[in-house]
Amino acid sequence: MNSPRSSSDPRQVYVIGAGVVGLSAAVQLLRRGLSVTVIEESEPGSGASYGNSGMLGANTAIPTYRPGMIWKVPGWLADPLGPLTVKARYLPRALPWLWQYLKAGTRAQVFHASQALRTLHRSTLEGWRDNIGGSAMDRLTRRDGQIYLWEGLNEPPTRSLEDEVRSHLGIESEILGVDQIRQYFPGISRDISHGLFIPGNGHTVDPKGLVNALSERFQQEGGVLVRERVVKLWRDDRGRWSLMTNLNNHHGDLVILAAGAWSARLLSTLDVKIPLESERGYHVMLRNPSIRLNMPILNKTRYFGLNSMSEGLRVSGTVEIAGLEAPPTLKRAKILVTQAKRLFPALTFDEEVYWMGHRPSTPDGLPVIGPIPGQPNLFGCFGHGHSGLTAAPASGQLLAELICGEKPTIDPEPFAASRFLR
Repeated sequence: MNSPRSSSDPRQVYVIGAGVVGLSAAVQLLRRGLSVTVIEESEPGSGASYGNSGMLGANTAIPTYRPGMIWKVPGWLADPLGPLTVKARYLPRALPWLWQYLKAGTRAQVFHASQALRTLHRSTLEGWRDNIGGSAMDRLTRRDGQIYLWEGLNEPPTRSLEDEVRSHLGIESEILGVDQIRQYFPGISRDISHGLFIPGNGHTVDPKGLVNALSERFQQEGGVLVRERVVKLWRDDRGRWSLMTNLNNHHGDLVILAAGAWSARLLSTLDVKIPLESERGYHVMLRNPSIRLNMPILNKTRYFGLNSMSEGLRVSGTVEIAGLEAPPTLKRAKILVTQAKRLFPALTFDEEVYWMGHRPSTPDGLPVIGPIPGQPNLFGCFGHGHSGLTAAPASGQLLAELICGEKPTIDPEPFAASRFLR
């Protein structure tokens, strides 16, 4: 239910970034009576908010790192079809982040991060409905569940750390046999040996439409959208924040940094260093495909996903560590076509449309939500990695609660920026 709008809070808020996270925070602050302006150079939702897998993982709460993952990395890097690549030129800059990421792959950290992510993810579908309204929600999303698939396993995937985490968090799942998998997905590869059904998960059939609905709701409720690029932040003599853009200067009481993978770059101008890396991800949209999935697939052996959308079949995945400036690597996107054809050997389509974007990722797998230490009235809401679409509603609500002095509905401590600045 929408929070009642109050006119008692005169503060002017600037949100930097018009992706799903920034817009979710902006809507929640508007409903609490603040004056909110979102600044974004590009069209809202034209970055990772558009190009993601489209999966809404209400019952997905496990970070990407795992114990022992460090030993898999050499094989992934050597495999041209592998899920991970690191550009040689960028490796020296990426090493500190990569080392922190690999160190986070302990059993204790997996359970800690999973518990925190569960609080952000579990209400994603209800949160999206609140943010954009029932009509848009029914048009743009489905709640049919999600299926994980494995190749070549000799036993069901229920003795893994992931299954322990699901059990610990009370997340329901159902093992699928080969015959059940073929009923769900006729024509699927004979290499698939096991499956797991995750009820409660959902997906969007139109990520761009979902972001557009959120942007429209923000503006309908009184928010202002400015199409400019913020290049520097500073506090003036009166303690207010000033934002220099490519076209203007803006001045406000509060600033929320929700610029995705570019957030750390803006913070560095304030001498605030938070480890944030772009896990560059790719997708290929296969237009007019010969198959339509009744729910999304995540191939857990080869680390890619398939989701039927209004524009076609989206195949997404891979992680490329190469920074914000390197041009896209087309072969990374083409790998996804190969993987899709391997999974569905008879798959045909009319056209391939490629895309690359930046997942803003912290090494511990948890976003930054809340105040930036040492910077009064500056707040962060970034670093959601692979789950921005899922975590956006709860992240925006939590941030608004912290700013407005409300009792947080979830524990903010795991997401505090101070964990990186001690």
